[in-house]
Amino acid sequence: MLLAIDVGNTATVLGVYQGKELAWHWRLATRGERTADELALLFGGFLEQKGLSFSRQISGVAIASVVPDQTKALREMVENYFHFPPVVVEPGTRTGIAIATDNPKEVGADRIVNALAAFEAFGGPCVVVDFGTATTYDAVSERGEYLGGAIAPGIQVSAAGLFSAAARLPRVELNPPRSVIGKNTVESLQSGLLHGAAAEVDGMVERMQKELGGHATVVATGGLAGTVVPLCQSIDHHDPWLTLEGLRLVYERNTGRDV
Repeated sequence: MLLAIDVGNTATVLGVYQGKELAWHWRLATRGERTADELALLFGGFLEQKGLSFSRQISGVAIASVVPDQTKALREMVENYFHFPPVVVEPGTRTGIAIATDNPKEVGADRIVNALAAFEAFGGPCVVVDFGTATTYDAVSERGEYLGGAIAPGIQVSAAGLFSAAARLPRVELNPPRSVIGKNTVESLQSGLLHGAAAEVDGMVERMQKELGGHATVVATGGLAGTVVPLCQSIDHHDPWLTLEGLRLVYERNTGRDV
């Protein structure tokens, strides 16, 4: 079995694969100060829920992380508790995705594995929209090259900035309102945040598709995708576990074996 670990700025997602099937998954808050031993305690608890442990069943670990301190701690945790090295998505790791940007080393590991998983599933050209701490847009060519993308503030980041700057505005749940035209302050905020995000996505996708030749398959992922995707007009597929699937593919390409 493979343990896939996707470390984002806000949340960390774990998944256990049995072969090509995602058997179990968990989500926890990312804390950059967690040590290897603290991570082992958390991960061990999740695995134990399913009758797994560090010494049984798990034969490989793949990691994509955008938090350097956690990358280091996770690498140490895997080596100390699983007793083998993890596959970490970083410069030099085989992904099968050519990166056609000015500085390939700048591209986040999560964006690379998202591009890989989307291209493997749907072909190219394609655009991946990842709703996380930032909302990222990644373009993949017809030949499977990572071309670049765009980074915008995520919905929760935008909401936090608005609430902190406007003292009279109440904090609201990120639930879609009854209509785009809000009938009260809460609905007006929800409309601006969620319908505004959907309009941003549709506009960005339209512009990217033009640069890609007029059409590209659009795949959405990320923790807030389930809330925003129903409000969008441009999303073709919603895959909440796209990054974990990309990690599975990277692991196979770097070890030469299935899980």
